[in-house]
Amino acid sequence: MITVHHLNNSRSQRVLWLLEELAVPYRISRYERDPRTMLAPPALTEVHPLGKSPVITDGDITVAESGAIIEYLVERYDDGGRLAPPIGTPERLRWRYWLHFAEGSAMTPLLIKLICDQVAKAPMPFFARPVARAISARVQAMTVEPNLKRQWDFMESELTQHKWFAGGRFSAADIQMSFPIEAAAQRGGLDADWPKLLHFLERIHARPAYKRALKAGGPYSFAED
Repeated sequence: MITVHHLNNSRSQRVLWLLEELAVPYRISRYERDPRTMLAPPALTEVHPLGKSPVITDGDITVAESGAIIEYLVERYDDGGRLAPPIGTPERLRWRYWLHFAEGSAMTPLLIKLICDQVAKAPMPFFARPVARAISARVQAMTVEPNLKRQWDFMESELTQHKWFAGGRFSAADIQMSFPIEAAAQRGGLDADWPKLLHFLERIHARPAYKRALKAGGPYSFAED
């Protein structure tokens, strides 16, 4: 049976959702973040040397990285081809693009924004605080915010042309794209200026498999509309 090494409030929620969509049995091995550092516990290094989630084990196979896990599960368990377009089609190329765009492009400025926000709020000597805040604000204004807006405009345009990211049908690419869009809505400033992206969140949050995964995985703050 597949084991999902699940960290609270993390990308591993997508793996639970995918398995629910596939109706594949699985078990959950739970890990909790350090409440002070928000980092994964050292116990995860026993599963994979980097000690990060998501990681799955399937018999003697261990797979890490969200995109790799999704590709593995779809290739091995999606017999009906419900969650990936046929190989060799334009839709399959779009599917693969969005599968990698989610972590390769979409998450980078969001992570930089999170770091900048933390730097601006971090305890420090009073004389250093204005300098740190000024640097943080400048980095965000010059690089983070323009990149986020450019990406959101691009994604909004794509969802104007297609119902789902890979085309007219829901797929695993939408599962992969859920995390950066949820993170953007919760912490990045995504708002009503991008109605297609917000509607995307409403649609995925209404899916029965998504709800089952939330119940199985436990608290997940990014699901809050």
